[in-house]
Amino acid sequence: MPGQSQPAAGSSAWSTVFRHVRYENLVAGVSGGVLSNLALHPLDLVKIRFAVSDGLELRPKYKGILHCLTTIWKVDGLRGLYQGVAPNVWGAGLSWGLYFFFYNAIKSYKTEGRTEGLEATEYLISAAEAGAMTLCITNPLWVTKTRLMLQYEGIVNTSPRHYKGMFDALVKIYKNEGVRGLYKGFVPGLFGTSHGALQFMAYELLKVKYNQQVNRLPEAQLSTAEYISVAALSKIFAVAATYPYQVLRARLQDQHMFYSGVMDVITKTWRKEGIGGFYKGIAPNLIRVTPACCITFVVYENVSHFLLDFRGNKVML
Repeated sequence: MPGQSQPAAGSSAWSTVFRHVRYENLVAGVSGGVLSNLALHPLDLVKIRFAVSDGLELRPKYKGILHCLTTIWKVDGLRGLYQGVAPNVWGAGLSWGLYFFFYNAIKSYKTEGRTEGLEATEYLISAAEAGAMTLCITNPLWVTKTRLMLQYEGIVNTSPRHYKGMFDALVKIYKNEGVRGLYKGFVPGLFGTSHGALQFMAYELLKVKYNQQVNRLPEAQLSTAEYISVAALSKIFAVAATYPYQVLRARLQDQHMFYSGVMDVITKTWRKEGIGGFYKGIAPNLIRVTPACCITFVVYENVSHFLLDFRGNKVML
């Protein structure tokens, strides 16, 4: 009967997809994301502070990256430089882990039975799909990170700390604003999947082109220095193309201002600050994300290859 063949076909499709799922990609991605964000979290804090810098009186005023870092250090010490580190590490670890997990499963599924590699647009779509799936899971962590990073101390007319930590922030946001509060900034974040999509497309194509240039197989493993160069170039390209969405997302998640939606924040930013308002914080962002991306990709590539080799040797034994 026709009605009976559909579930079988559906289950067959799902089993085909899940056959390409590899835990190595999840573990390697989490490892890279956690290490890079622990090392460079203070620069992420600076980026967020600059991104929401809209002239509001209660916000501290900073002259530059070093002035921002030293001001936070003087007011709140090392603890101040690591405001929001818990959701950032959880979010970054999960994001990178899930991203690599979904991306490699989708990519493997699309290349099954094909002799040639994927086209640029196929890399782009695969990465965008992985990014959207990851954001659905991790957006609440990015909201709590932003809220924790925007608690100011030692500033006149500043309200006391509202959140004690990551879990306290998650509970209070849910109680006061519901699920909608946990998904503030989701729409620009969804547009932001283009950032990851462009980065992964550039990363994959650069790896393939470089291996062809030095007469190696397209999927051959690169050296650490080569991975760093490829990762840095792909990240700079993606940031330059998509940075404004990060400003929009940070402003929507800011507890000190209220915007009715994405168009509202775009309109108000444009009227008050012009085009420059959409690029606030890009300098500390580039300084942070470029080495962070290099660390993440180097750790990911080495850990994933180690785990795959380990599993292969284990199976042989």
